Amino acid sequence: MKDFDQWNRKKIQVDKIENRPFFHEREIWFCHLGVNVGFEQDGSDEEFLRPVVVVRKFNNGIFLAVPLTRTEKKTQFYFSFSFGDNEKSTAILSQVKLLDGRRLSHKIGDIAENDFKELKKKLKALIP
Repeated sequence: MKDFDQWNRKKIQVDKIENRPFFHEREIWFCHLGVNVGFEQDGSDEEFLRPVVVVRKFNNGIFLAVPLTRTEKKTQFYFSFSFGDNEKSTAILSQVKLLDGRRLSHKIGDIAENDFKELKKKLKALIP
């Protein structure tokens, strides 16, 4: 069972953060995504964290992100790549979302430029 109450308490803490971290496109961060409805991607543990790729930075406060998973799937809605010490990760393209920078917890890496270009190309192909 999903613990929406615990997430709401954490969300209140995240909303009170005054200084957003400085972030860039192509960076991979752990992000407080929380508990969501149905098949929407959730964060995990008591911090409700999930890794995301910053796809588009609109300003110092908001950005477009794609959540990541370790589960590799080979459909048009997923894009697999490696980063850091050859760590495999899969972007869940169908879960792209606008987020506030206060949700960012800590940076864990960068997606390679070629992989980032391919990720954006696959994202654009999903929009009719």
